[in-house]
Amino acid sequence: MAQQTLSSDQHTNVGDGERVLSAVAGSLLLYFVTKKHKVESLLLLGGGYLLYRAISGHCPVSAALRSNDRPSPASNVNIRTRVIVARPRAEVYAFWRRLENWPLFMRHLENVDELDAATSAWRLKVPGMGDVRWEARILKDLKNTELSLHSVPGAIIETTAKINFSDTPGNATRIDVLLSYRVPQGAIGERLSRMLTPAFREKVYEDIHNFKHYFEDAGVSGVRPYAEEK
Repeated sequence: MAQQTLSSDQHTNVGDGERVLSAVAGSLLLYFVTKKHKVESLLLLGGGYLLYRAISGHCPVSAALRSNDRPSPASNVNIRTRVIVARPRAEVYAFWRRLENWPLFMRHLENVDELDAATSAWRLKVPGMGDVRWEARILKDLKNTELSLHSVPGAIIETTAKINFSDTPGNATRIDVLLSYRVPQGAIGERLSRMLTPAFREKVYEDIHNFKHYFEDAGVSGVRPYAEEK
């Protein structure tokens, strides 16, 4: 005979002391119903529930409350993708390195201002919420190879971006992109989590892949690439 096992939502979440108390209370309730010689539905259900809690060590009510406390999966957007562009790697890196160019092909971004060589100010518009602003700092910058940045501590939204550049046949460039948006806990986080929907994730994904068409078809005339200070 196959053993019945508890699912991941039915794991033990009641301590030994609570199980003993549940067993005693449940037994007393059932005994009381028996002695009255008539069925009291609420008492019968309560006694049965307490005995189940004692025997299984699982409390569905506690599990449901904890489940409601967990952050919604929609409160985070994580995208990992790649794009191949028919342009030289140094040229592609130089364009991405000037962070102020990102809103040109990433439509979900309203504006990026580079405050200094490592710090930048970011802004995006959220329908019904207005502007969302934060600052980010470059963590790693390997010329023509890798660029990574992360929001500064205390930012209203936690962001991570990591872009790797590599050569492919035909003098083309492969761009591996990791982009993440995470909201904080609390009232502000609850409001921002409404922004990070599957539709928003799809928009960001399309924006990244829009770079290929923007860079290859539209050209970049008049757009400043990154130039190292002498």
